[in-house]
Amino acid sequence: MRAVHYLFVTILALLWAGAAQADALPAIGERHLAMSLVAESETPAAGKDVTLAIDTKPEAGWHGYWQTTGDAGFPADFTWTLPKGVTASAPAYPLPGRLIVAGLMNYVFEKPYALLVTLHVPAGLAAGTKLPVKLHASYLVCSASVCVPETADVATELTIGDGAITPENAARFDAWRRAIPKPLDAAGTFEVKDAALRIAVPYPASAPLSDAYFYPISTELVDFAAPQTITRDGDRIVIATKAKGTGTGPLSGVLAIGGEQGLRVTAQPGAVAGSAPPAPAQGWLMATLIAFAGAMLGGLILNVMPCVFPILSLKALSLARGHLDERSARAEALAYTAGVVAVCVALGGAILALRAGGSAVGWAFQLQDPRAIVVLLLLTVALSLNLGGLFEIPTPQFVNKAGGAGGAFATGALAAFIATPCTGPFMGAALGAALVLPWAAALAVFAGLGLGLALPFLALGFVPALRKMLPKPGNWMVTFRHVLSVPMWLTAIALAWVLGRQAGVDGLTAALIAALAVGVLLWWGGARQAKGKAFGAAALIGIVAVAAFASGSIARLPKPEVAVASAAGEPFSEDRLAQLRAQKRPVFAYFTADWCLTCKVNEKAAIETDATRAAFRQKNVAVLVGDWTDGDAKLGRFIEAHNRAGVPLYLYYAPGAAEPQVLPQVLTPGTLAAL
Repeated sequence: MRAVHYLFVTILALLWAGAAQADALPAIGERHLAMSLVAESETPAAGKDVTLAIDTKPEAGWHGYWQTTGDAGFPADFTWTLPKGVTASAPAYPLPGRLIVAGLMNYVFEKPYALLVTLHVPAGLAAGTKLPVKLHASYLVCSASVCVPETADVATELTIGDGAITPENAARFDAWRRAIPKPLDAAGTFEVKDAALRIAVPYPASAPLSDAYFYPISTELVDFAAPQTITRDGDRIVIATKAKGTGTGPLSGVLAIGGEQGLRVTAQPGAVAGSAPPAPAQGWLMATLIAFAGAMLGGLILNVMPCVFPILSLKALSLARGHLDERSARAEALAYTAGVVAVCVALGGAILALRAGGSAVGWAFQLQDPRAIVVLLLLTVALSLNLGGLFEIPTPQFVNKAGGAGGAFATGALAAFIATPCTGPFMGAALGAALVLPWAAALAVFAGLGLGLALPFLALGFVPALRKMLPKPGNWMVTFRHVLSVPMWLTAIALAWVLGRQAGVDGLTAALIAALAVGVLLWWGGARQAKGKAFGAAALIGIVAVAAFASGSIARLPKPEVAVASAAGEPFSEDRLAQLRAQKRPVFAYFTADWCLTCKVNEKAAIETDATRAAFRQKNVAVLVGDWTDGDAKLGRFIEAHNRAGVPLYLYYAPGAAEPQVLPQVLTPGTLAAL
């Protein structure tokens, strides 16, 4: 009946337009929606996904229709012609506009817009393989006085390659993605009573909201043309409008929240009447304090990681020498803390800015770029050689002018930067909370992470009794310093492994050659220092040149295919997750990255064990693995939807459960078996 209604309204519009304005009809073959097919990467990698945009530009005075058209019109129909093994997802629509004609509500696009489609490219295709992609679109386009059915045939050709994306395409697709409504991970509720529909949607009381409107995707319950009343009720939004029927749901739609942004919402039948408990006027303040405490505890735990512990120990040794008075010790402690906090806040600000621009990045986002891995690898090799006694780190003149505080600030900044591959208990939830707090509160949470990381040295600087507990200076300090090079070398080995996974054998070989070159330059500078000379500007310039050349060269290498290792698992995709849940199978989904130390420890200690495999087999648990090593945007958005700033993330979907159980970031075999 709905299709008959659409057809009836469209025929009436055409007949009315023909009688009133025969000269307004378009010429045969003329199109009022210009369509083109744009690939984010024209050289997608085999076994990977590539995003296609159906770039659509309405002629002035004309409009196309959203996926739910409203009271009139009909949605576009897309037919793909794809190579064997290639599949295309349903198109993702941006937020539409509203147009009322003769009392009929229409959800339309009057400005240029783009629908995004995910194309899955099968694995095993040879480089250079051509993939012709064709699309036949049938749609309705209308002006103020006439509606015309149109068709368009568009095509593009892809070539299997390295998946490279040009800066121009990256900017275009980032803008198009920002317009796509984001999924809301918490379900809402709705109820129909006395021909009135009320929908309650979870939404933080402190989050901004303007020009709110609910665009229904489900068509059975909502009267499109009826006015909507939207009110805030604590940490939820309540939408009241006229009901069209008494369907049982679920009800799906998009909630516009202002700034041309929207949230995809699903609501289940349930009680809505009455008010939710009022949120305190400063409710976000308590959330900030809890997240701040969690981040600080997480930062404190980072001090025992092999990449941070040697640096902290070096600073502790400087206090053990006993050459600092009370005032100098406190100054160094404050400077070290300032360096740590400054880098954590800077990284947090970069994450918030990139996410505001539409990128799905999280903690340690820079490690998704092989160039950053190369720089970190060379840095840890240099620190390992320094701890081994090959050379002393030369400090710039402006640092020397600041005395010990300048060196402490630089050391703190270095410790924070090197700590980014590590996560731990409390960090995931805390940093995830930071992403939904106001920006000032979010930056405070990242500052809490830095404060926790700096806390041990801060305590040593301000509590003389702790400094007295340090061993007295002696030759043991030289031996201990050499011993500290071992965990730093382990860090370098781990980074080399990550680089090998991201850039392949060729990339790893190039990085090792660069590490050798840096080692030779450091030996040369150390030999000069042994003779009482300065380290040498030539050696410093050479090191910078080697790092720049190596990182630039490795970035141009094709990315290798990386097999997903798991406990009899398979790669994660939202489609596969939906299939398994429809089969009523329990699902354990985990999200990891090669550069995430906590992830790898959990995998070896809890996930990829015989006991866990046996427990999963016994209960027919499906395992899905999301590999976020290269910063896959789709995985990033899924992780973001579960209020996490990065990996690890562990989810257990019990059969029939509406929402997954979010597991701790530190797992034990018992944790998984108990599921």
